Amino acid sequence: MHSKVLLTAKDVDIILHRLACQLVEKHLDFSQTVLIGLQPRGRFLAERIAQILEKEYQISHIELGFLDITFFRDDFRRTEKPLEANKTHINFLVEDKKVIFIDDVLYTGRSIRSALTAIQSFGRPADIELLVLIDRRFSRHLPIQPDYRGRQVDAIANEKVKVQWKDIDADTDQVLLVDDNPT
Repeated sequence: MHSKVLLTAKDVDIILHRLACQLVEKHLDFSQTVLIGLQPRGRFLAERIAQILEKEYQISHIELGFLDITFFRDDFRRTEKPLEANKTHINFLVEDKKVIFIDDVLYTGRSIRSALTAIQSFGRPADIELLVLIDRRFSRHLPIQPDYRGRQVDAIANEKVKVQWKDIDADTDQVLLVDDNPT
């Protein structure tokens, strides 16, 4: 297995701050906006964005939740390996709120489609936006595009984009391009 560093810890930090700034420019006070990290990997990005909004922009009350989409996936029960669910934690109403889905990597768009279905269990949002750290363009199966993207990556089919968060996956934040079949 061969890997290449796409983003270093410094790059990730700059991108996270830029994404937070873009959210502030569009949503200002966040009184009608909620952040929802898609489980499992979007949770870490959502927590980091929320921290930046609170510390750097003094936004005092950010509604942050985490949505599990396991049972809403279109490949549920289509794999030999059972899917493992994560916890959904949304302790606020999304009815008539601006919802920002947050995920680490946008690939085929199927996870976002599942999230669109899953969020309906919590009410009808006024608006839904998508923030991703990595947008793997040219890989979409569905017509879904991010409103906020950290970096676009062109990768071929056997390459995977892996986001590693310090204290969770590795010693430092980084984004890798991993080739499972190097030539």
